[in-house]
Amino acid sequence: MTFRLGLTGSIGMGKSTTAQMFRDLGHPVWDADEAVHRLYAPGGAAVDPVAAAFTTALRDGSIDRAALKAALAADSGALARLEGIVHPLVAQDRQAFLARHDGAPLVVLDIPLLFESAQPPDLDGVAVVSTDPDTQAARVLARPGMTRDTLAMILARQMSDADKRARADWIIPTDSLDAARAAVAHIVNEVAPHA
Repeated sequence: MTFRLGLTGSIGMGKSTTAQMFRDLGHPVWDADEAVHRLYAPGGAAVDPVAAAFTTALRDGSIDRAALKAALAADSGALARLEGIVHPLVAQDRQAFLARHDGAPLVVLDIPLLFESAQPPDLDGVAVVSTDPDTQAARVLARPGMTRDTLAMILARQMSDADKRARADWIIPTDSLDAARAAVAHIVNEVAPHA
């Protein structure tokens, strides 16, 4: 029986680093953001339907994320239309991943907006990555082109860290790599002790 672990957390909390820790222990990880990148790339399943809805977003056979973002900003109903196209394709990608790893002791589904999702996947448990607000802000503001205003806008669209922690089955502290590794090892030992 495969244990399906949802991995989530707000921007700058260390989710990508934590997902890699699960991979390093041999557990398959599906990444929602990577799935969208694949769907938007040349030949991706989202290219034609997104380009049909947002003609300015098509560039060289792929979806240009900056152009798509501009199209979304110009039309208040655009995001709902985009989600109606992309969310089912992301769900199909996730199901294909789960089918490929059926029987694995543990699979990790890395989903940034898991709790915000209207239709979250069926999971056996959820781990939330978390750190203090100052560390979070320092990590995000170190990214190219990031500003405090952009960070505030992103955080306003996400459920608060406190609410995510309250809904989690496990909390992975990412204040240090050692603390995160220890929490990941604890989860693996609890849900897939013989893996």
